[in-house]
Amino acid sequence: MSAVRIPPVLRASTGGAKNVEVDGATVGEVLDRLVATYPGLASQLLTPDGTLSSFVNVFLNDTDIRHLDALATPIGARDSLVLLPAMAGG
Repeated sequence: MSAVRIPPVLRASTGGAKNVEVDGATVGEVLDRLVATYPGLASQLLTPDGTLSSFVNVFLNDTDIRHLDALATPIGARDSLVLLPAMAGG
């Protein structure tokens, strides 16, 4: 299982959990299972058609998945995934 770090803005949807363990062979599979386990995350991470929102940055071991194979990026049991939704304010 891979560790997924949940930022404070998304923790209400995970019952306050800062980190969750999710199984999957690719980043996309991990995100699919994360949303299946915590349905409240779907509207914050995904577009209506189910793709990753352009306002969400996903890092695998400190590397943006956009610089890897995006959602097809393989993920291992010791890997860490960090979700960072864009924030607005001023």
